[in-house]
Amino acid sequence: MRVQDLVCFIPVGGQAKRLRPLSHDVSKPCVRFLNRPLIEFSMIALAEQGVRNFIFGEMGYTNYSNLFDQYGEGIGFSAKYRIEPRIHIKHQPNLDDVGSADSYRINMEYYDIRKPVIVVQGDNLFSFDLNDFVRKHEERNALMSIALIRVGNVEEYGVADVDHDMRIKRFVEKPQPNQAPSNLVNAGIYLLSPELRSIVDGEEVMRIRNGKGRLDFGYDLIPYLVDRGFPVYGYEIPIWFDVGSPEKYLEAMLNVLKGALDIRITEERIVPGKNIWVQGYSEESIRRREEIVRKFNENKLGLEGAVLIGRHTRIGDYSKIMDSSIDNFCIIGEHVVIERSAIMDAAKIGDYAGIFDSIIGRKVIVESSKEKPTLIESFSTVGNSVRIREGCRLINTRVNPGLTLPPGMTYKNKFLQTYEDVVRMAE
Repeated sequence: MRVQDLVCFIPVGGQAKRLRPLSHDVSKPCVRFLNRPLIEFSMIALAEQGVRNFIFGEMGYTNYSNLFDQYGEGIGFSAKYRIEPRIHIKHQPNLDDVGSADSYRINMEYYDIRKPVIVVQGDNLFSFDLNDFVRKHEERNALMSIALIRVGNVEEYGVADVDHDMRIKRFVEKPQPNQAPSNLVNAGIYLLSPELRSIVDGEEVMRIRNGKGRLDFGYDLIPYLVDRGFPVYGYEIPIWFDVGSPEKYLEAMLNVLKGALDIRITEERIVPGKNIWVQGYSEESIRRREEIVRKFNENKLGLEGAVLIGRHTRIGDYSKIMDSSIDNFCIIGEHVVIERSAIMDAAKIGDYAGIFDSIIGRKVIVESSKEKPTLIESFSTVGNSVRIREGCRLINTRVNPGLTLPPGMTYKNKFLQTYEDVVRMAE
């Protein structure tokens, strides 16, 4: 088996409720992360190792339309990352599935895929040696190999019970630490031999599907394969991040900014040895980049820790950015403090605002002034196109896209989903 022969299947059928409001109006794999759609990190990690064929298992209009419009057949992605020969992307036809494994079944049949398949999630970040993964899979004559990652807290995951050869005996879902058989958890990356296709189409698996109304890799197919004694093995990988919630998103962002993964930025760091980048490709964006660098050198702008600033972004005097990502086309006012936060593209942050441990969506307007500063903190997450009037304070609060928060309001531990919530939940 050669890596070049693999087909990559990416199931994209969920509603990503844990990441809302960021995923309220956008497919989760297309949510911005470090100035690009999240799914591109997994795609480029595989494409650079030789994978050229991808299938997106989209369910639902938003997932399909976002991914099809963004990536089409893969030509633009290949040009952006200079992948030659280019990648090819296929999309799930308008056939409803009842889970990730069912989406695999539908697409393998529709496109008549008879090659080995690697399954990855579009919302995870990872790094591993794909050639070694394939080699181990073949040496063990495995039907399915599952990437496993060691974690400190096993309570949020399915924990693998493996023997001395890494053969998986069972998964224990979200165990207490003292009851966990190991600290190896399912990373949602699977290498599948072609023989699995006929098993998934078989009568026993279809009875599970029809009886439960669901056929998911983790909940249904893997337990079935392990219980029936099929050769299912684990393979430990070194780096993996879950980006399934705002807290996990920011944790992953900080780790990646500090060097856990190659984020493939071509520009040189503005300070040798420090992960501080200001992006700029065109003549106009390079001018904006040079303006930011000049302010930094003149001590009119504080950039501390690890910072990524996108193209065409303007930052006012005496602002401070620490351990954060600022996307393209943003306007940041004067005396603004942004720490351990993500600001997505085309956001506008007013003077004297403070943003701490939070995520600001696309086209958000945060009004603020010296007399009435706005403060957003404690894993607050603001959806796209929200307008926050001056003097507001958000503490661990989520705001659905499109809402306007009146001036001077305080919200703590709230999820503002409608305008009625905005009025009713203010403190």
